[in-house]
Amino acid sequence: MIESNIIIGVIDTGIWPESHSFDDKGLGPPPSKWKGSCQISANFTCNNKIVGAKYYKTNGTFRPEDLKSPRDSDGHGTHVASTAAGMPVGMASMLGFGLGTARGAVPSARIAVYKVCWPRCADADILAAFDDAIADGVDILSVSLGGSANEQYFDNSVAIGAFHAMRNGILTVTSAGNKGPSPATLSNFSPWSISVAASTMDRKFVTKVELGDNKTYEGVSINTFDLKGDMYPLTYGGDAANTSGGSSLARFCFPNTLDPNLVKGKIVLCDGDFSRIAATSTFLAGAVGVLTQGETRRDSTSIFPLPGSYLNSHDGANTSIYLNSTRNPTATIFRSEEVKNTLAPAVVSFSSRGPNRLTPDILKPDLVAPGVYVLASWSEISPISRVEGDNRTLPFNIISGTSMSCPHVSGAAAYVKSFHPTWSPAAIKSALMTTAKPLSSKINHEAEFAYGAGQIDPIKAVNPGLVYDAGESDYINLLCAQGYTTWLLRRVTGDNSSCPETTNATARDLNYPSFALQTQLAKSTNATFKRTVTNVGSSVSTYKATLTVSSQGLKIQVNPSVLSFTSLGQKQTFELSIEGTIEEPIVSASLVWNDGNFQVRSPIIVYHIE
Repeated sequence: MIESNIIIGVIDTGIWPESHSFDDKGLGPPPSKWKGSCQISANFTCNNKIVGAKYYKTNGTFRPEDLKSPRDSDGHGTHVASTAAGMPVGMASMLGFGLGTARGAVPSARIAVYKVCWPRCADADILAAFDDAIADGVDILSVSLGGSANEQYFDNSVAIGAFHAMRNGILTVTSAGNKGPSPATLSNFSPWSISVAASTMDRKFVTKVELGDNKTYEGVSINTFDLKGDMYPLTYGGDAANTSGGSSLARFCFPNTLDPNLVKGKIVLCDGDFSRIAATSTFLAGAVGVLTQGETRRDSTSIFPLPGSYLNSHDGANTSIYLNSTRNPTATIFRSEEVKNTLAPAVVSFSSRGPNRLTPDILKPDLVAPGVYVLASWSEISPISRVEGDNRTLPFNIISGTSMSCPHVSGAAAYVKSFHPTWSPAAIKSALMTTAKPLSSKINHEAEFAYGAGQIDPIKAVNPGLVYDAGESDYINLLCAQGYTTWLLRRVTGDNSSCPETTNATARDLNYPSFALQTQLAKSTNATFKRTVTNVGSSVSTYKATLTVSSQGLKIQVNPSVLSFTSLGQKQTFELSIEGTIEEPIVSASLVWNDGNFQVRSPIIVYHIE
């Protein structure tokens, strides 16, 4: 198995080594290039699957509950690692939900673990982990950690670490962030890494609620509890305030605002769609169940520590009317049902959106992958709701986030690298992007700012035909064009890199597999992008350009529009020009190079943002 030579480094909360996903049956010793080590402790050892594991706490201060080992007490790191490279585990489920075989993207790849989050992740620890992972010999880095939407590239520890990884031939895959659907909310967007947004899968969960007037409403949640149809008193959070909190906050069921004497044994109706917060505070106050209401986050839901359902605003209003119209209102909440999501894949509302604030002419996110209701391995000392006092500890959990979509792409990148061990990080990224399946802008209104090049297709990515390659000097030129000084550049590169005295370079000159242009509404624009493609398909081939554009006001041209190759590895350069005006805030287009065998697709986005 070529895959077993690939090592995926996971920088996260650690790992639960006993999980069946990390069984090393059938795996030989780690590949000879592996130089890493395992921080063995009383309760932690590595094997031929988990080939290395380290933990970092630069400030040296541990809380009593911290495990001084790479063992994961949170669950997040275990979930991420098993999604990227978990061995197949039959009959896996979370208390019956998601039943089937759980397996990672590349089941025979090795995993190296770098525990930096406790659960907060310090910059110094993240950077130390990157340094070690590079020295240890990992092939791909999977980093499901967030940064800030407004940080400069070199203020962000993940971006700095990923830059050093790129210089050493290692591709870093990052989560786009969970602050959507507002624009420009990305937390990882460096051009030398991959930023992954999250899409829905074909499963979803619905949770029925029955009121004392025999009316039934269907909300969303993953409710594993069974109240057996028993009716419980129903109360409103605003009527159950403790004296210090006041009813104005208690109606949202915010932490420490409810009076336990007034909610104990009852189902509590809360205003606002702060579902996870409301569920936790009602649970801690002794409630039997919780009902929340709203519209914004109906395409995914957390696991609550008590029976709960998130109703839409209309059903929430009807529940409120019933509650206020009867002397003894009652309700019950049923166990969730798993149903098919026929609209998948679509970008989930929480997934952070572009554009890239720092470099508006580089499209981010790059790709989208499944990140909603993902079943994967879990730390067996962490409750599935991650709320203390919830005693449901399980080997598998179903959670959502761009943290879950990131390892899907890390695994896909590892899969491509197993076929092309000498490819650069940029070449692997290009292969994944140009073979991705674009999603519909009718469902995802932010278009490429929601899904980038589209949903990954790992099988297609192995043979992309052409790649847009780039290396360290290209990214340095980009940074210089962004206004970085030689002094600042050297602070990060640690060598004698320098910016030219005068530069006419722009972000558009970076050899990126996508095209983004920021402009003004109804104002004439004229821009040129220079690109070079490398032939990795058929040695003798002729590619013709096909352009698709959704706006009458834009003229997009490619020169030359035919590229001929006579050998593998041969490079050809072309220019893409955009001129005209846009009347909409976002205009999508695409360029496809087609030789009859390979279709090499790049998204184009021309946009105006306030």
